[in-house]
Amino acid sequence: MARVTELLYYPVKGCAGTSARELVLTPAGPAHDRSFMVVSEEGVYRTQRRHPLLAVVRPAVTPDGARLTLSAPRTEPLQLGVDTSGPRRRVDLFGTAYQGIDQGDEVAEWLSGVLGARSRLVRVPPEHHRVTDGATAGTSGFADSCAVHLLSRATLALLDRKLAARGVPPLPVNRFRPNIVVDGWDEPHTEDRAHRLHVGEAELAYAKPAIRCAVTLVEQESGSRAGPEPLRTLAGYRRAARGGVALGTKYAVPRPGRVSVGDEVTVTAWGASEV
Repeated sequence: MARVTELLYYPVKGCAGTSARELVLTPAGPAHDRSFMVVSEEGVYRTQRRHPLLAVVRPAVTPDGARLTLSAPRTEPLQLGVDTSGPRRRVDLFGTAYQGIDQGDEVAEWLSGVLGARSRLVRVPPEHHRVTDGATAGTSGFADSCAVHLLSRATLALLDRKLAARGVPPLPVNRFRPNIVVDGWDEPHTEDRAHRLHVGEAELAYAKPAIRCAVTLVEQESGSRAGPEPLRTLAGYRRAARGGVALGTKYAVPRPGRVSVGDEVTVTAWGASEV
């Protein structure tokens, strides 16, 4: 029987994740997931691809979303009240224009000091409307693409075995930044074919494979790039039909609801793998 073993969400895009025993899945994914984004002074998104030190920034948001705390090594934590009604500004996410609410100069200075690059923090506005792609259309905040990223322990175990054959130690799950980790599937990459899922109160619908990028090369505790793995090994056995290397699956959320660690994961529709 497959069950949820870990739940994570990422309040600030590119920054450290928050582990939870329970999440509310909204149509845009876990509540507060990627609801903030660090941008340049020109409004262009920042990610660990070019700014790996984002990984050491640890956000904590209150359940009502009204307050955000940011902490980082060798830096005093910063607490701020979240602005959800201020002036909108244009932001760029992968070349697409959206609107964001700037969170002010104090947090901008704090982030600029940690990252060593002039930065600002924006929040998704309440009227944010974004249609995500894939086999099932959905929506999300400032995530790279879809609402939910799911990864199974069997899939990670196979990667670890292949890394071990190269003399490389296992990689922690935080390299892959999933929202839901599932254990109990015997076959690696079962999530490739699990096209409709019931998890807790929620239902997930398959969108596309999770294509991996240079973020997987960043050691999340230190914010430093750590070499060619896992991309080198994944390139040997996980090339997606439409390009790139894939590990894990992205889903839309046709039925929102509460999900908890320990919930059973039931597949109600199977489909072909795109890898």
